[in-house]
Amino acid sequence: MTMRTRPLGTTGLQVSALGLGCMGMSALYGEADRTESIATIHAALEAGVTLLDTGDFYAMGHNEMLIGEALRAAPAARREQALISVKFGALRGPDGSWLGYDGRPAAVKSFAAYSLQRLGVDHIDVYRIARLDPDVPIEETVGAIAELVEKGYVRHIGLSEVGVETIRRAAATAPVSDLQIEYSLISRGIEDAILPTVRELGIGITAYGVLSRGLISGHFTADRQLGAGDFRAMSPRFQGDNLRHNLNLVEALRKIAEQKGVSVAQIAIAWVLSRGEDIVPLVGARRRDRLTEALGALDVTLEPADLAAIEEAVPAGAAAGDRYPAAQMAHLES
Repeated sequence: MTMRTRPLGTTGLQVSALGLGCMGMSALYGEADRTESIATIHAALEAGVTLLDTGDFYAMGHNEMLIGEALRAAPAARREQALISVKFGALRGPDGSWLGYDGRPAAVKSFAAYSLQRLGVDHIDVYRIARLDPDVPIEETVGAIAELVEKGYVRHIGLSEVGVETIRRAAATAPVSDLQIEYSLISRGIEDAILPTVRELGIGITAYGVLSRGLISGHFTADRQLGAGDFRAMSPRFQGDNLRHNLNLVEALRKIAEQKGVSVAQIAIAWVLSRGEDIVPLVGARRRDRLTEALGALDVTLEPADLAAIEEAVPAGAAAGDRYPAAQMAHLES
């Protein structure tokens, strides 16, 4: 495995070709082992991964504190190479409920103050609101982040799960480094309008969900029991006939992977890597063995014949079910 770097848009930020999404180490995908999570972050840094992605609302600050703990325990050289991307703005109740989004300038600055403390850092490398606050113009939210950039608390401005109009308005307000959005073999909605727009504007993509929450990892089975707190227990793509249909797509992909001598996860990640140097996949590994598997995708070369076979096995729009429950889909722009 050879770690390469990719530009995150045209704002000058270079990151590792794969980033580590740390959310699953704290929330939404069942129990995670704290010691193993920290060991996985250390292994990622040792392998040359620089981009660590989190959100201040992931288990109400737990994920940021976990990353902070991991960084404090890492060798100085590894700690200094880490670039932290933080999402903010999602409001949570004490019972874990979702209460909406807050993009007011005062809230932006307050959220940042708490994140800096929990992470134990003096700046955040990429800062972005998790979803658009419908009651606050994006210009105000991005303007507040720009003020944090001016004062040195934030290095780069990001966006998350917004549509073309919002992207253009944000980019007209201040330089935007990248858009974080779901993108995978079975989540290709950005290809028609969003991807051309960010490329026109010089904005990169950090792609989350590249294995669709484990659905196309090659490890998920139809009889797997999911806990009540596991997001997938509510996700339409993991339900009944939808799950059976989607796992059939995985089996078609497995045949191609086996012919190349790689795993399903590796070919799925390699496909996202093949979509352009301006796209950085985030892998949600919670264990070192899964991280090692994901990093192996960097050594997978997909020839034109491979890409054609993948397209035939898993064509655009082939997945059954939306990527979020209806209530959450309502907060997403297209």
